[in-house]
Amino acid sequence: MTWQSSLITRYSLVMPTARPAIPGEAPQTVAAVLEAGVHEHPARPALVGRHARYSYTELDREAARAAAALWKLGVRPGDRVAACMGNHPDIVILFLGCMRIGAIWVGINRPLAPPEKAYMLADAAACLFVGERATCEQVRARQHEIPSLRSVLEIDPGNDDCEWNRVLRQSIEAAPHVDIDPFAPAAIAYTSGTTGFPKGAVHSQHNLLIPGAVAAATGVYPHGQVQGVLLPLTILNLMVLVPLLTFQIRGTCVCMDRIDAVGVAEWVRSEKIGHFAAVPAVYHDLLTHPEVRDEDLATLVRPEVGGAECPPAFLRLYRERFGADVAIGYGMTEAPTAVTRSLGDKPPTPGLIGRAVPQVEIRILDADGKPVIAGEVGEICVAPASSGPFSGVYTPMLGYWGKPEETAKALRGGILHTGDLGATGEDGNYYIRGRRNELILRGGANVYPAEIERVVHRDARVAACAVLGVPDERLGERVVAAIQLAEGAIVSEDELRQHCIAELARYKIPERFYFVESLPRNSMGKIVKHQLRAQLGLG
Repeated sequence: MTWQSSLITRYSLVMPTARPAIPGEAPQTVAAVLEAGVHEHPARPALVGRHARYSYTELDREAARAAAALWKLGVRPGDRVAACMGNHPDIVILFLGCMRIGAIWVGINRPLAPPEKAYMLADAAACLFVGERATCEQVRARQHEIPSLRSVLEIDPGNDDCEWNRVLRQSIEAAPHVDIDPFAPAAIAYTSGTTGFPKGAVHSQHNLLIPGAVAAATGVYPHGQVQGVLLPLTILNLMVLVPLLTFQIRGTCVCMDRIDAVGVAEWVRSEKIGHFAAVPAVYHDLLTHPEVRDEDLATLVRPEVGGAECPPAFLRLYRERFGADVAIGYGMTEAPTAVTRSLGDKPPTPGLIGRAVPQVEIRILDADGKPVIAGEVGEICVAPASSGPFSGVYTPMLGYWGKPEETAKALRGGILHTGDLGATGEDGNYYIRGRRNELILRGGANVYPAEIERVVHRDARVAACAVLGVPDERLGERVVAAIQLAEGAIVSEDELRQHCIAELARYKIPERFYFVESLPRNSMGKIVKHQLRAQLGLG
């Protein structure tokens, strides 16, 4: 039994029935993604950060060194390698090294609380963790909870003497050649679970390459453009949408390590960044900060917004600055990345998510899996495109790591069932009508109430808890919680907040706790959240 088939069986994954090639001259594996750039533009900057700059030739060499270092550390095809650090070239190089030896990448987001990080590392059975000092300390303190974890290495971008860089220097011999199966598991992207625990969406190198291949073939971004990445590269979708895409258009990827308005403007001005995606709050601050001048953003062309509804005030700001309506994408970890796109050719209206990207076909299905007519609401499902140059190229995710029931539910019928509700408009655009499992979008970050409710319920003084998202002009939504205390219990709002801080990432912590005598429930005992909103005066 090969390592691929062993993983597929052990972790209840589903290999695609077809093995389509990506058309044109696109690379077929992430391991080969730099080859064309090295051949065509060897001296062109490929990857830029605060502490380092690499041409395509230099980046190719560094990726090979990273692969050799991983091999020296005992990492083999199918092993899981996890990383947690800021946006620096180091994380891209480590990712490329993993892809060259067939290891499976696991990004761990920095804001997560230590218990959340430890859960993901244990669930993925990671053998190696590479992270900044503070995160390594968190992981080492919980290493007894992660039996698979053999090595924890500190990385300090710009410091040649950090543990990871010492291993790189000692890795003189190249890693042996590994035949990469483009359809085998290549990365696990954790998405917050509706049961209160994260679940890992598993993707192949084939699927990680498709968004960039489509962008290169369709000219969505100019050949050679400088693309910035501001949102965390520990999120797999960002690794796909910026470095992997940028290398396929022979551009330059700039790792932006500041998200404040002045810092972002500095990156755009100094590196002549033409495009980056961010949440509305970042653009709001960028367009209103008194120290940011128009000339600072001169090279920035029609930046995109992802992962959040756009408040009306932001839409006005964007239109005034860029002379067009905002381009919005709708996507998900399970896709991976965007499955529809609104290019700004239509003023944003509530729920507008645009049209399907070339590699997929969107189907709106009823509860029985049958298509609904235009205008009717159904579940948004994602299938491979059935026409056009990318017909049949897209393959669904391989499933949720070690969760056969969740995998079967999401991939029934051979297509991805998103759980989101939507409809097709008369204009051919798609509109989202309901959020999957009450998902809260706070500043572009996905927040699932079940995760927070699970933590709050650990306090014995809490009899019941319900978490809601409330509209906010800057962030899209803010998180609040309604609390029903146990009989005779006394607890303050600050005590509950401190309880959450110990277990949750800060962006998930409720900004307000409402104490109520009882929570509205239906005949089955389930909390009725729309009634709770009315009860609290939240609309």
